[in-house]
Amino acid sequence: MKWKKSTTTPGKEPKPLWKKILSFLLKALIALIILIVVFLGVVYIVNKVSSKSELGKIQSYGQLVPVDGKKMNVLIQGEGEETIVLLPGFGTSAPALDFKLLIDELSPFYKVVAVEPFGYGLSDATDKERNTANIVSEVHEALQSLNIDRYILMGHSIAGIYGIDYVNKYENEVSAFVGIDSSVPTQGGMDVEFPLGAFKLLKNSGLGRLMVKMSADPYDGLAFDDATKKQMRMLTLKNSYSPTTLNEMKNIYPNFVAARSLSFPNNLPLMFFIQENNTGVKGWIPLHEEQIKDSVFGKVMTLEGDHYLHHTKYKEIAENFRMYMEEAKKTSR
Repeated sequence: MKWKKSTTTPGKEPKPLWKKILSFLLKALIALIILIVVFLGVVYIVNKVSSKSELGKIQSYGQLVPVDGKKMNVLIQGEGEETIVLLPGFGTSAPALDFKLLIDELSPFYKVVAVEPFGYGLSDATDKERNTANIVSEVHEALQSLNIDRYILMGHSIAGIYGIDYVNKYENEVSAFVGIDSSVPTQGGMDVEFPLGAFKLLKNSGLGRLMVKMSADPYDGLAFDDATKKQMRMLTLKNSYSPTTLNEMKNIYPNFVAARSLSFPNNLPLMFFIQENNTGVKGWIPLHEEQIKDSVFGKVMTLEGDHYLHHTKYKEIAENFRMYMEEAKKTSR
């Protein structure tokens, strides 16, 4: 009779099934952690190398003017007798380029001045608190450096908050205010606590760059030329979630609250181009109608489009703005 040879070590019991499963899961977890660490390391290095490379590819535009011991970038186009000063919405990383389509429509008739506040476009960063008072003062100092002391103020989005403070402080300089889907101090939903720490991590780790690369192209289908689109993408990667931008984000709600005690001067021509169907903010049209109710020459015009109306409705904005200003002049005579 033949005896089967034992496959187990004498005196040693085989591992229970649950221990084998646990051992496998532990090894798989360790392997996953290693893969994640390697992935994050690659993302971090790629971001650092790409950021340095892109700095050399970003092309200069406009001119740098001295403001509070730093440099603020300002683009001037056109030689009209009247001047329009353009202010960007929050987080618009390259304002002068973002406004390009509208600037091209306005500049044959006006001198157009696109201001890039600190932390935006090619302007320096700043450690100074991003409250309305500082932002408004810095923009004004930039205009003073350029000897611009009479102008129409035109702004997008949060420029409605900074603008209402601006026109009250420098009422003798501003001849009209024009909002492009501009914010209203009393609009709801602004008491959000932003995850600033998470945004800072996205910036420093390189994951923010990865998210931008994987997201849909925000300029796809728009009339910008390819070179401008490329520059805006690089400036978005450079400026998004920067310390200056995050500080402004932290101050968004306090800035809205501070503006609630203000109103546009009654004798100031006031025009708003706003979304026809804004589903994100309750009462978007009535909020703007409330702002113009006491104005000697106020107007609200709705346009079909998204928040960045100047990307798609730049011709309509320019044309209707010119007609509005002609009417305002006749009314003031």
